[in-house]
Parts: sequence; structure tokens; C-alpha cells
Amino acid sequence: MRIIKLDEQSRQNILSELLKRDPNNYSSYEDTVHKIVEDVRARRDEAVFEYTRKFDGAELNASNIRVTEGEIQEALSQVEPALLAVMKRAMKNIREYHEKQKRYSWFDSKPDGTILGQKVTPLASVGVYVPGGKAAYPSSVLMNIIPAEVAGVPKIVMVTPPGKDGKVNPVTLIAAHLAGATEVYKVGGAQAVAALAFGTESIPRVNKIVGPGNIFVALAKKAVYGHVSIDSIAGPSEILVLADDSANPRFVAADLLSQAEHDELASAILVTTSMELAEQVSKEVEGFVQTLSRKDILEKSLENYGYILVADSMEDAIATANEIASEHLEIVTRNPFEVMTKIQNAGAIFMGEYSSEPLGDYFAGPNHVLPTNGTAKFFSPLSVDDYIKKSSIIYYSKEALEAVHEDIETFAESEHLTAHANSIRVRFEDK
Repeated sequence: MRIIKLDEQSRQNILSELLKRDPNNYSSYEDTVHKIVEDVRARRDEAVFEYTRKFDGAELNASNIRVTEGEIQEALSQVEPALLAVMKRAMKNIREYHEKQKRYSWFDSKPDGTILGQKVTPLASVGVYVPGGKAAYPSSVLMNIIPAEVAGVPKIVMVTPPGKDGKVNPVTLIAAHLAGATEVYKVGGAQAVAALAFGTESIPRVNKIVGPGNIFVALAKKAVYGHVSIDSIAGPSEILVLADDSANPRFVAADLLSQAEHDELASAILVTTSMELAEQVSKEVEGFVQTLSRKDILEKSLENYGYILVADSMEDAIATANEIASEHLEIVTRNPFEVMTKIQNAGAIFMGEYSSEPLGDYFAGPNHVLPTNGTAKFFSPLSVDDYIKKSSIIYYSKEALEAVHEDIETFAESEHLTAHANSIRVRFEDK
């Protein structure tokens, strides 16, 4: 990995390079995605079946696009019992963590005759997109569905691309079944997002679409936003390790590669105050890359977006971490909890040398759907909050309104909204 002495110029150059990975920059794909979205909106099932045939090589129709109970049972027989047991243990942790995020309606009644409050209601339906293709990601299934189930969403619709045999990956399907999906459909890509947003004869329209996907899925979510809600437009994965000279270079190297293997646009950055650690980590990375299965992706990712930054002080290192606002941030220092208090921008923060990033991906409980591309400056991890909506509650008795009606009328008239003022005034015109 390249080692760079950190200064203001190098920091700005790296930030500029990282921002090139933003899905909003891939405008060359937008026309294609827009055409697919509008075609599905117009032709519904017919378009979905055509795109599934074209992109996935599967022949589907209204009679077999929805996963049946028989297919779930078949998939269950194909999943290794050991993996099933691990998924159930992970589910327990994920559910317990998200249970603590639940919000409740509240009402504040005062002696003056006013009641103010907030009514919390789960969304009526959500659509969960799960990538297909060569790999299965049951962890993403659990992370997207369990918070919705905890929030009380009654209809959780999952979509995922089928194989050429017209079937869903069995591990993906069983994860959905265990987590609480109420319906599963065999469709992927931009056409799946459009189907969830507008509905077809076979696939129901939902209120919100969540879940990761490729650039076509990300841009389709962007295209339908406003017709439905979405979680975010996710960019490539990223990790930043903040370390001092106490860090184990072999551990740090392994953690950097855990994200670099996702794809060629993934970023892996070490910010450290130790040149010795920087050189040792670079050497360890070179050794690991030669032995790991996704060698070609790792090399390309590190060539494009892999950096080791050497800072003059921990204050400079922390400032850089806050500026980059990484999806995953590991703090491997002598006092990680002290450093953590100075972190303002990060999706998930992992502290200490035994809290490596995959712990969060699979098992610990906090959600692994996180803000990317610097959006941790204003976005949060996926949570139960993403599956609820809030309504304000307002009640005033006659006596309570009478005490303030002139104030309201004055305010409305200052804005030249006389009908607003009149709406209040008519209630006391006999006075």
C-alpha cells in the first residue's frame, strides 16, 4: 500500500479521490435506469418478466415469481445446520440491539387544557432489496428485515435476483424466512426497485425501499424517491483504521483487506502516527494479498483507493478521520475510548484490537447498513427509526385556545394570511 505523509494538501487530494466513488456521479447509467423504471411503471409484470429473462436468464411468470412455502422448505433442507445455528445466534444479537431502539408514542397533558404528543406508527409496508448473483449475503437480509420486524411493520416484501433455474439462493431465502419476511419475489436490478415503487399485477407497491445493490439498483432507488421513501443511496464499502504505535500491524492489515475485498471501488485507509507501523502494515498487506481468494479485486481496490497516511499527531489523525467520515472506523490505540469521544463522523465505530469490522458485519448486533462516501456527517446507520413514522398530536380545550387566540391572529395577520386568522377568530366572535 502507498504510504503518504499527511498534510492539508494530501488530505484534500484523498477526499477528492474518494468522492469520485459517489453513486451520484455515475450519470452515464441514469438514462438506462430511467428507461427500465418507466417501462416497469407502464407495462408492470410484462416488463419485469422480460428484464428477468434478459438479465438473469430465468423464465418467470405470474405463477412462479413469488416464492412458495414448498420452496422455503426445500431451501431449508439445503442449508448446513451449522450455518443455520450461527444465523440464529446472530439474529438474537441483532434483535436485542434493535429492540433498544424502539420508540413509543407520548402525550403531555397540562392543567391549562392542552394535550401535545407524538404518535409513533410503523410503516404499513417495506420492500427489502437483497443482491443475488454469484454471492449470497444472508447477513444483509437479517440486518434489513429484523429492524422492520422489531418496528412492527406488518408487510415486509423481499426481492432478490433468481438464478437461471428460477430459484432463490437457499441461504438467502432461509435468512429471509427466519428474519420475518412476509413475501419474497424472484426479481432483481432496477426492475425490482421499480416494481416495489409502483406495484405490478404480481408484486405489491410498498411505502419504503431499503437494502444494498449495484449501481443500477442505487440509481433506481434515487429515481423512485418521492414516490416511495428509501433508506439511502449506498456507495462502495470503506474502512478507516485509526492507530498509534501500539497497534498490531498484522491485525490492522487483515482488517483493511476485509473491506477492500468487496469490490474494486472499496476504500481501505490507515491513519497512524507511527511510520514504523505504516511500513509494517504495508508489508503485511502485501503478504496477505498473495494468499487471499479475491486477489485481483484486492489489488485493484488498494491501487485505486488504498492509503496509509502518517500524521504528525493523534489530533491530526482524528481530524482526518472526522473529515473522511468513514462507513467503518476502527480505533486501535492505547486509549480507544478516549479517542472515540473525539470522533464526530463515522457510521460504526469499532474499539480495540479485538473488535474488528467483520464482528459488526455478522454478529455483534448493531446494523451493518451504514452511511458511505462521507455521508456519516449527516446520516446514521439503518435502525428501527427507518421503519416508523411520527404524527404530531395537538389538542386545545376552548379555554386553552381562548387564552392565546389573539396571539395567533396577530401572527397570522403579520404574514397576510387572513383566512388563517379568521379560522381562529370565528370561534370567539360572540365575545
